[in-house]
Amino acid sequence: MNIVCLDMEGVLVPEIWIAFSEASGIPELRRTTRDEPDYNKLMNFRLSILKEHGLGLKEIQATIAKIDPLPGAKEFLDELRATTQVLILSDTFEQFAKPLMEKLNWPTIFCNTLEVAPGGEITGFKMRCEKSKLTTVKALQSIGYETIAAGDSFNDLAMIQAGKAGFLFKSTEQIKKDYPQIPAYEEFGDLLNAIKAAL
Repeated sequence: MNIVCLDMEGVLVPEIWIAFSEASGIPELRRTTRDEPDYNKLMNFRLSILKEHGLGLKEIQATIAKIDPLPGAKEFLDELRATTQVLILSDTFEQFAKPLMEKLNWPTIFCNTLEVAPGGEITGFKMRCEKSKLTTVKALQSIGYETIAAGDSFNDLAMIQAGKAGFLFKSTEQIKKDYPQIPAYEEFGDLLNAIKAAL
């Protein structure tokens, strides 16, 4: 039995924090897991920037409302879900993901949650579990699934390498250079063919 585990941002939808960086005019918020491997450090940095500028959940959600999936992402996901089980594993947050999941026809997503004050200030975040992507893949394997994974960032590498097949998708030149053993693709059709061949 197979299950495909996909990253969300950078793979199926644009990076939320980059979109918000452009909308808010705050260049520091462009940093993502492609730049910073330590997710806790990255999130604490982001929250301090938001606090400094007096921005909260409402402002970020207004940007997310304007984000559409990457061209071809919904069709890719529809075809993949018609072929096998698919799970989106993301380090994003429920409060960010919901409108994007609606645009992708409600695939299953495992992600984290934000701690938000009554006034809308994001005061913290709660991770679902330690090393959430790798932990989830190992848990799936422990109940009889073989995993195939695809992602674009540092925080996807462990789940990509832990399964029976794994792929980089729309990744950075540096990550592709550092991990030449992982097949890398730029187009949804090519990724779909590679996953189907691995099933």
